[in-house]
Amino acid sequence: MFPNESQAGPQIGGIPGDEFAALRAIVEGTAEATGEKFFQALVEHLAQALGVSYAFVAEFAGAKTRVRTLAYWTKDRIAENVEFDLEGTPCQDVIGGKLCHHPTGVQRRFPADHALVDLGIESYLGVPLRDSRGEVLGHLAVFHEQAMSSEPRQLSIFQIFAARAAAELNRLRMEQMLKQSEQRYRDLFDEAPIAYVYEDTDTRFVSVNQAGMKLLGLKPEDVPGTVGWSLVAKNEKNEEQLAAAFKDIQQGKERGLVELELRRKDDGRPVWVQFWSRPEPDGKHTRTMIIDITDRVLAEREKTRLQQQNAYLQEEIKATLNFDEIVGRGPALAAVLEHVRAVGPTDASVLVTGETGTGKELIARAIHSVSRRKEKPLIKVNCAALPAGLVESELFGHEKGAFTGAISRRVGRFELADGGTIFLDEIGELPLEMQAKLLRVLQEGEIDRLGGKGPVEVDVRVIAATNRDLAQAVRDKTFREDLYYRLNVFPIRLPALRERKDDIPLLASYFAMRFATRLGKPIDGIGEETLERLATYAWPGNIREMENIMERAVILSPGMLLEVSQDMLPTEAAAMTVETAAGEPAVSRTATDLESVQRVHIVAALEQTKWLIEGPRGAAQILGLHPNTLRSRMKKLGLTRPAHDGS
Repeated sequence: MFPNESQAGPQIGGIPGDEFAALRAIVEGTAEATGEKFFQALVEHLAQALGVSYAFVAEFAGAKTRVRTLAYWTKDRIAENVEFDLEGTPCQDVIGGKLCHHPTGVQRRFPADHALVDLGIESYLGVPLRDSRGEVLGHLAVFHEQAMSSEPRQLSIFQIFAARAAAELNRLRMEQMLKQSEQRYRDLFDEAPIAYVYEDTDTRFVSVNQAGMKLLGLKPEDVPGTVGWSLVAKNEKNEEQLAAAFKDIQQGKERGLVELELRRKDDGRPVWVQFWSRPEPDGKHTRTMIIDITDRVLAEREKTRLQQQNAYLQEEIKATLNFDEIVGRGPALAAVLEHVRAVGPTDASVLVTGETGTGKELIARAIHSVSRRKEKPLIKVNCAALPAGLVESELFGHEKGAFTGAISRRVGRFELADGGTIFLDEIGELPLEMQAKLLRVLQEGEIDRLGGKGPVEVDVRVIAATNRDLAQAVRDKTFREDLYYRLNVFPIRLPALRERKDDIPLLASYFAMRFATRLGKPIDGIGEETLERLATYAWPGNIREMENIMERAVILSPGMLLEVSQDMLPTEAAAMTVETAAGEPAVSRTATDLESVQRVHIVAALEQTKWLIEGPRGAAQILGLHPNTLRSRMKKLGLTRPAHDGS
């Protein structure tokens, strides 16, 4: 039997004493120990007090079918810990949650437990170790070569110390879990992509994670003692926000999403951040999360800069191209500008005609600038410059794979102009096939992308321009009549420069001053002889030609008074000769004015070619003009083929 209160003497293994002595021995032996030392003291004193040869405390080893000892007492010493499977051992029932006591016959009941058989074990007592939730953590066991008593009070004492062992095992488990948790959170803190700072209420840093050190330009040795306030850029906005934030923090309130401009500690570069601070319960520290918003701030600043630049450029464009700034005050130009003012606010299609160089694009921009679409884009398309095979793609766009080389989707000019205006320059050069598709856009307000699955609606105002005689082109079947009438809702004809003689001095002065400023030449006037020469010149290239000649004159001018020499600009009517195919003069006449000179020159070429206009032997080729330009000039000069000329 185990010793009891009324009977002392050797009962188990010949060890004298009672249960209170055993209890005292175990308490005293384990009072100062924790962890491994506690378990070793426990099994040693437990074995000695109960007079048994063997005692151990064990925990699960990865699975609940296998355990390992935390301390193992064998007769007179602490032995090395062992690990074993539970199946076939008396411990199996203990781990299942039962107190297991076999006073005798252990070897016969558990023959598969070779360790017990080899040791000659006769008795066994085991009890499970549970946590606060009742979950089994392991077990405490004693066993002996002799029989054990099953006296209840002795078994209760054994259970009491099993509970003490369970408490220590549970404490170690919690301690290990806490260490692992702290390590995980420390790893999360250190490796988090967002900067974290632990600081006191005076912003003196205690710890900073890796992202924070990288953001703020700190080395590990810089962290302790760095004052966060010292990294804040000195400006009124920052100071106001920080003052409000610190007031809240010192009152124990959270403060979030405050934007600040900081300066890195290492190189002083600016960084912009949002921070969120939460005071600690001790009232002495705060935890601060810092989000880097530098890229966003710089992008917003760049966007603002570009918006301001765009607004400036728009104003510059308006100042340069607004029709109120078009140079000239003669009646011919005034009539054009009145038309612009009248049609601009409407959505009517406009057809601008006139010789090359008369400023058709400038008028288109003026119309757009006074329209309700002025805040939307004006998209320019030069129909003559579009590659023949890509006209439709350029105008209406295409889907990826619509044709060989279409590696991505492309938005056409009409879609780019949606809500705004499209300017179709040199519309007379548009192929007939595309004229039909353009007519559909004007009629139905929708386009079809190449390779597209359906029509796309567009809201576009069309302004077209040409230096050709479209009415003649309609008669010649080279331009669709229905498209012509769709475009010619509001025609504006630009006068040639020779029809604006009153404006020539103003234009000359304007170009002279502009190029003098650009080239840094000290020009302060134009000579009288030059002005007279400019006024009497026919200007076949119109304003564009004048612009080029004036730039050349400014470059060549030796003094402050601009002069245009005779070799730059013929100024007098001269005899004009056109040679026949044989090289002999066909006609030689002297004209008294520029219109007569033009007439003589054109008639001579027509007579030479027997009034053939187009082709390699036509008059247009001899005169260096586009056939339609020649027809237009013939119409203005009233030149028609003589009735008797039947060739």
